[in-house]
Amino acid sequence: MSTDVTRAQFDAEMKRTAFQRKAVSKMPAKDLLDFAITYFKEKGYRAARTGRPNQVFVMGGREGILPRVTGEIMARADVGRPGVTMVTMDAVGEQLGPTMGEFYQELRRLRQQAQQAAKQAGA
Repeated sequence: MSTDVTRAQFDAEMKRTAFQRKAVSKMPAKDLLDFAITYFKEKGYRAARTGRPNQVFVMGGREGILPRVTGEIMARADVGRPGVTMVTMDAVGEQLGPTMGEFYQELRRLRQQAQQAAKQAGA
């Protein structure tokens, strides 16, 4: 049995395991990116800031037929109004895609938690 993988198979696997999403957060961009680095390192991935401002890369080893998996998280501060951060998440990988989805859900949970705390403080 041959282990050769064609370009079409790589493309199909990347499409199948891709995760792309945008989210809004009240967390400052720097704090959000620091949180992302910690989150993905705890999950066993390499994560660090890139050379571009407000961007984090996520890399992992082989998953499925992909020899390496990658993801990125970008944060743009003060989008629409002050204090609002737009987060763009992209990832490809058998496990990295779902892990990025879990990160997205964690951001949503943190935002909802902050909203509830603000309502209780104002009440």
